[in-house]
Amino acid sequence: VSTQSTGEEEEEEEDEEIQDIFEELEEELDELEHEEHEEYEEEEEEEEEEDEKIHEILEDLEEELDEFEHKEHVNHNEEEEEEEEDEEIQDIFEELEEELDELEHEEHEEYEEEEEEEEEEDEKIHEIL
Repeated sequence: VSTQSTGEEEEEEEDEEIQDIFEELEEELDELEHEEHEEYEEEEEEEEEEDEKIHEILEDLEEELDEFEHKEHVNHNEEEEEEEEDEEIQDIFEELEEELDELEHEEHEEYEEEEEEEEEEDEKIHEIL
């Protein structure tokens, strides 16, 4: 009987150890999920900021275009002034295009970083499991 109770005690201890391991894995998984959620919220906030920047750029562009159209209307008989204004608008468009390219490049880099982080987290989770 004592051999049987010792075997049962060992089995209970093993069950408790396994339960402890599962609880630790659950806690680690919860932490990883929490971190991933926080990163997602940060990414959303960054995207909103980028959208605001783009919106501001578009508003600036609209203002510049309005100014240009007004100038063009007032000065339509003076060809030299029109050429200068055209160059200014072209410069503005080029600047805005560069800013937009920079924003897109930054957003792409952030996306790649986020993908890398997610892959690392997935590998950690896979290793844990």
